[in-house]
Amino acid sequence: MIWNVLLWTVGVLALVPATFPVAAATRTIEPDPVPMVMIPAGPFKMGSEDGKGREDERPQRDIYLDTFAIDQVEVTNERYLAFVKATGHRNPPNPYGSGFLHDATGIEQLPVVQVTWYDAKAYCAWAKKRLPTEAEWEKAARGTDGRLYPWGNDPPSPKRANFDREWEGEKTMHPVGALSAGDSPYGVKDMSGNAREWVEDWYDPDYYKHAPDRNPKGPAKGVVRSIRGGSWHSPMWDIGVASRGRGGFALQTHGTGFRCAKSVEGPDGAK
Repeated sequence: MIWNVLLWTVGVLALVPATFPVAAATRTIEPDPVPMVMIPAGPFKMGSEDGKGREDERPQRDIYLDTFAIDQVEVTNERYLAFVKATGHRNPPNPYGSGFLHDATGIEQLPVVQVTWYDAKAYCAWAKKRLPTEAEWEKAARGTDGRLYPWGNDPPSPKRANFDREWEGEKTMHPVGALSAGDSPYGVKDMSGNAREWVEDWYDPDYYKHAPDRNPKGPAKGVVRSIRGGSWHSPMWDIGVASRGRGGFALQTHGTGFRCAKSVEGPDGAK
């Protein structure tokens, strides 16, 4: 087995197996102790082919992205509460009962939900990161071969994704990274189901028709922000890597969380 994907961790480098080569990572110390997967520069197929998916996913185009890094897993309750403690940011509601999130127990490794786009952006800034763009999120989820789901083109199953379920309190979502059979080609986890994820971009249903073909960052303005990946409640057709969602800045739901990304400077990174 070739060990060729580098993960950023706190002060060290870890190696995990994956399919795609990546650029070297820089040794850094971050306030957010989570591995970050390096996604190499190059083109990928973004969106859905003609006649497939929804209209806002078309046309499918070849999009070039510079190298970037993305959190391997969604932000957990434990990590988010560390941010709240460090910054005094407001404590999110507790979706598992009364009171605030810090009142709940046994949910530390579940993805944080009930966070707004502003909350997600503030967390990533504190972590010295940022929200991923829609294009970055989709490349990290599907790789370069145009697959329909992170794991390939086979239909979703409970072993690959947490989806199409009703709310069952603490039993609804899986701990982050629990379903390794659903990993993306780069080893990024939970990109389909579990929790939907805020991204940086304004949402525009027609953006793909005129977006730049290199490092698109979304429309310059808008009304709502884009959300990707589907949740534990989403049907099968809504957890594909090309599926797009949207929500207002103040939206807080039991199914929406996030992960962070980071630009990579240097010869093989952001230009």
